[in-house]
Amino acid sequence: MKNTSLKSTFMLLATAAIWGFAFVAQRVAADSIGAFTFNGIRFVLGAISLIPIIFIFERKDFSFARFKRTLIFGAITGTILCAASGLQQLGVIITGNASKTAFITSLYSVFVPIFLIFMGKKTSLSMWIGVVFAVTGLYLISFTGIDGFSIGDIVTLIGAVIWAFHVIAIDRFVEHVSPIQYSSVQFAVCGLESLVIAFIFEDVALAPIFTAAIPILYGGVMSAGVAYTLQVLGQREADPTYAAIIFATEPIFAAIGEALILQNFLSPVSYMGCAIIFAGVIISQFGGKKA
Repeated sequence: MKNTSLKSTFMLLATAAIWGFAFVAQRVAADSIGAFTFNGIRFVLGAISLIPIIFIFERKDFSFARFKRTLIFGAITGTILCAASGLQQLGVIITGNASKTAFITSLYSVFVPIFLIFMGKKTSLSMWIGVVFAVTGLYLISFTGIDGFSIGDIVTLIGAVIWAFHVIAIDRFVEHVSPIQYSSVQFAVCGLESLVIAFIFEDVALAPIFTAAIPILYGGVMSAGVAYTLQVLGQREADPTYAAIIFATEPIFAAIGEALILQNFLSPVSYMGCAIIFAGVIISQFGGKKA
């Protein structure tokens, strides 16, 4: 298991905060442009924003063999990112609620240890208790009368499963790549794939894009360029389960941002469900002799 430094902890926490407030930006952008149009532009911007940083920090350490691995692994992760972020943005559009989408998405932190079981990692009772908590909380924030779970909730939940694979993929690849180049490659692949989907299925026009310029810039420069790079750098010295614990704070920042900026609040029962999900995410990460 990796020993997590204080620096890595702050990097991962900053990542969670930026991502949390990005849900507010996604909610604002959802009023103007389609999910894949938004993701396509913001991830291309994210890739471009990292080019100067690559020349500053990774130019002297260039290795053709490492660059080849960076391209291959970045392309794989970028495709996963395209699917996960696309479903997440669709969930925001359908539900119209940033914090609700954020808390459902946070279930990927529960899925990470579950999927690691199938990769040879032992499980614990605390993980299964966490799953029960998370499912209970999901029920409380997503149940809508006789209709049960909404389509937006289901879309977001599927996205959460794919986000778990994204965290695991980064953990598997990060030791074999140049981290900032890796981030840039995955953003470029995700952005280009998203734009292809957008031109096929969405109405892409300049006027709505300019209307959503600020959310796009935040999503591209901060949520993509800054936060995902902090994630890659932070996970170099952090166990993936520990990283999942830190990322569990992401929806809390989303709820704070939505309340402060958009003046949008959930019902008391929904907030109770959010708290239970958060508790489940934390509980699921602890187990074994070092708990």
